[in-house]
Formats: sequence, C-alpha cells, structure tokens
Amino acid sequence: MPIKISQHFDSGSIEVVKAEKADAIDLNLRSDSHADIHQWFHFRLQGARGQACTIRFLNAGKATYAPGFDGYSVCASYDTENWFRVPTSFDGNVMTVHFTPELDSVYFAYFEPYSWERHLRLLGEVAENPVARVHDIGSTVDGRDMNLVVIGNPAAEKKIWVIARQHPGETMAEWFVEGMMDALLDNANPVSRKLLQRAVFYIVPNMNPDGSVRGNLRTNAAGANLNREWMTPSKERSPEVLCVKEKIHETGVDMFFDIHGDEALPYNFVAGNEMLTDFTPERMARQQKFVQHYMESSPDFQNVFGYEASKYNEELLTLASKYIGHTFKCLSLTLEMPFKDNANLPDHHVGWNGARSIELGKAILQPILLSLD
Repeated sequence: MPIKISQHFDSGSIEVVKAEKADAIDLNLRSDSHADIHQWFHFRLQGARGQACTIRFLNAGKATYAPGFDGYSVCASYDTENWFRVPTSFDGNVMTVHFTPELDSVYFAYFEPYSWERHLRLLGEVAENPVARVHDIGSTVDGRDMNLVVIGNPAAEKKIWVIARQHPGETMAEWFVEGMMDALLDNANPVSRKLLQRAVFYIVPNMNPDGSVRGNLRTNAAGANLNREWMTPSKERSPEVLCVKEKIHETGVDMFFDIHGDEALPYNFVAGNEMLTDFTPERMARQQKFVQHYMESSPDFQNVFGYEASKYNEELLTLASKYIGHTFKCLSLTLEMPFKDNANLPDHHVGWNGARSIELGKAILQPILLSLD
C-alpha cells in the first residue's frame, strides 16, 4: 500500500512537500485560508503500518507562534476519538515526529480537533433539555449558523456570558464549553441547581464556525481575527462578532468569560482587566476572588504563570473581554488553556486534551457561584 497523506476533511490543513517513503515525509504548515498565519495542522497518513515514520514540518520555525513548538508534542489518533501524543522534536527551524503506526491509517493534529459534526450534535443534545434553548442569532461569512445556547430563565437576576473559539484552532475552548454545559444541565449537580436559581447563562460554543471547518488557527473566512473586532465589527468582515455583541447589549451582562488556548505557556490561567483606566480596587478584589475560588475548585488552574498586564491603549478594547469589562464594568476574563500540557499536573501520554478541558469547564461553575455577589 503506497504512502498517502490527505487533508480534505473538516479542519484538515497541511501542505505535502514529499511523501514517497515513510522515513522521509516532508510537510509545510499551511496558512489560514485568508490570512498569513501558519500554525494549525490536521491530516491523515495512510499506508505506513509498522513502518518507522519520520515526519518533518519544514517551515515550523517560520510559524506564527514558532516558540509554541518548544516542548510540544504532536497529537495522533487512529479513530479520531482517542488522541495521544507522539515523540516530537523542534530545533528552531524544523519540527520532527518519529512514530511507527500500528494501523494502516493514523491522524495527526496540532490539538485534539472538535468537529463541526460534534458541534451540531452538542447543540441538538442541549436543545432536548427543558431548561435550555438554542437560538439562531445570525450567520457567518460563509453562511453557517451562529447559535446561542441559553440555559436558565432569561428573567434571572444575573446574566452570565461565555463565548468560545474566537480563534478556531483553539479547539480546547469548545471542549471546555461542552464540559461546562454538561455540568450546568446535570440536575443532580447541586452547584448547577443553585446557580440556575439566580443566573441565566448565554453561551456561544463556537464563535468562528467558518475558520473551524476551513482548518484555520486564528481567523474567519474573511481573514479577520475576531478577537480584534469588538469595537467596530462589520457585517462584511466580522458578522460573527456583530451578532453576539448586539445580543450582549440587548441582554446585559454581569460576568463574561472568553475561552481560548495559548500556544506557548503550559498552564491554565486567566487574563483580566487590571490595565483598564476605570478598573477600581473593588473590581480587582472581585477578579482576585474569582481566581482564588477557581484554584480551589480545580488543581489544573493556577495564577503564577500567565500574561503580564499590558498598559492601557485604545486597541485593547478591540479584545472581547476588555471591551466587555470596560463597557459593562463587570467581571470579564479571558481564560487560556495550553496546546502542550499542564506543567503543574502533566500527563505525558495525552498532554492537555479534550477530556481535561471538559473537566476544567465543569469546575468553573463553583467559582462563578461563589462570585455572584
């Protein structure tokens, strides 16, 4: 059986340079469909069963976030359900995988994918619950639906907004939201039951459907980085942000969480609003209280490593959590998970993955409950 590499499926992305022999497979990272961003990859290798494969990503050193490949291991799966990490090295220029497949077909990806099919199935399962509704609030550049999940009574005292996957290659964000919604809809979960007595959740599981299907890391079908569009979103360039922003202004918001993944840092952390000029000591105390409660809720979460608070400038308000925090004066955070592993609690077989993102999503309900007042 000859060696073959394919990418023509949901989120597939790679450029084949050479693939005649298993021990000399050369690839290039493909750019986002409408932007000069190289990082995400997802492809299938066939015909190499039992052969010692050497797979080289020749342009890894020129990737948009090349330092993210330091200490990183590629994800692999035989069935697209169970993913594991494979031996990977990076010399600053070329990233190399050494792996001997046990089966005729194996998939490789930058991170465990979250498919559009699973996204639609998740919406269908959520809609069957009597306390949840799934609303169509707009369309993407390519014409896909923008769906909003509402869990709880819209007349509730507190409005909590959660959006995920503005950057489509950060698939851990949608795994996180799946876990959070599972816990929220679990009638046996006392934290959820208590929360829904006082709060309604507005959740956008996937802010960037087009980029997800196209195999983009960071942009939509118009080449827009949605997390730089919150001041002036447009129907032509960023309709995804436009419809969500309009809905937030319609409902109001008391807490806001924007879920992401970080290429370089092997930790789970949040970025806050302390650089905003109107950020009060009271809001800082509330932000710190939430972080402390989250660390108590999940050993996977920490506050030692993260982003340094940058100085305020108007461009910051193009980011979702900064725009919302500035406009509504509420607790507003960007939550980051690793593409690598959680260095504080490593699992060398799977690294950070979908299942661990799900558990971190479930764990956020307790700090939200404790931060309501």
